[in-house]
Amino acid sequence: METTDITRAIAAATSVTASLGLPADDAIVLHNSNRLALRLTPCDVLARVSPVGHGAAQFEVELAERLAQVGCPTGLLEPRVDPLVRTRDGFAVTLWTYYEPVTPHTSPVDYAKALERLHAGMREVDVPSPRFTDRIAEAEAVVANPNLSPELADADRAFLSGRLGSLRRAIEDRGAVEQLLHGEPHPGNVLGTRNGPLFIDLETCCRGPVEFDLAHVAEAVCEHYPNVDQELLDECRQLVLAMVAAWRWKRGDQLPNGRRFAEELLRSLREGPPWPTLDTVTRRPRANCPRGF
Repeated sequence: METTDITRAIAAATSVTASLGLPADDAIVLHNSNRLALRLTPCDVLARVSPVGHGAAQFEVELAERLAQVGCPTGLLEPRVDPLVRTRDGFAVTLWTYYEPVTPHTSPVDYAKALERLHAGMREVDVPSPRFTDRIAEAEAVVANPNLSPELADADRAFLSGRLGSLRRAIEDRGAVEQLLHGEPHPGNVLGTRNGPLFIDLETCCRGPVEFDLAHVAEAVCEHYPNVDQELLDECRQLVLAMVAAWRWKRGDQLPNGRRFAEELLRSLREGPPWPTLDTVTRRPRANCPRGF
């Protein structure tokens, strides 16, 4: 979210929360990307705020309710108010349970078990959702349009476009079983809580093979997840590297050191196997990028 919008977004969130009888005298910014995540006190509520046109808030609220009903390890909506999307001053506001972090890191074993439980619960939930190929199409649109990615060199544009297209075809040709997925279950979307690991940010949920989700997590996590198709996982890892590279080249991308990260991703794709995981790329000195993307 642009810096100029943050003050208005905070005001919208605190106003909505106070109107529901929950005292919200202070707001702490926890995360700022396409949406703003705020801890509101003293009511201790997590508010997620996005421009009204963003469109994912209603989907996320409805999906969170369904996943909670089947016992998925996901963050819960705030129980003291009705589970609704509320609008104020051009922003959509949703209210969630705030979880005090209890551990800095989730072990690979616990991470894998939580992701397996999430996938099992998601197989019980039938909701309209996009396919993972829609995410590819979004990345392809950025690469194809120089107005959206003006700093991307022509040679890199051609390479990235070709890799996105070839990986889409290769993965679809495998005909793997598809199901509802988180879409981006990387460590930035996993909370360590007293209740164990919980997945948050459900706006990226889509249908695809479980290996697409696994491509976002560390190798040590994949080693504890059962029945992984390694060849498909390798293709999905390449795909995720290519998609994230495309988004980092998008005009207006606000990730710190995003261009350097994009260059490192392209370098990884060109160097070939073994295909690195995202956490490996972000730890490289040249990338110098914070956790998550």
